[in-house]
Amino acid sequence: MENAVAKKPVKVFNCGPVKAAIWADSRIVNNVMVEVHSIRIDKSYKDGEEWKHTNTFNVEDLPKVSVVAMEIYRFLRVHTSESDNNKDLT
Repeated sequence: MENAVAKKPVKVFNCGPVKAAIWADSRIVNNVMVEVHSIRIDKSYKDGEEWKHTNTFNVEDLPKVSVVAMEIYRFLRVHTSESDNNKDLT
């Protein structure tokens, strides 16, 4: 695995300690290669001197989760819409 290249997220949104990342993967659907997105939302926190991550949120985190989730939704929908519109122009 020394030649393996770590994939990076397509886009990352942060709101305080809450981070959302969009990951892309290619799949064949109905004999057509399509890009499929997955989303990961987590929160960073410090335990002593060590930074850790969790996907468990408290009530005060929920507005931040909502903000990053809406930004991801907006990014994917506007991005897809612009791509579709550009295809029509060519």
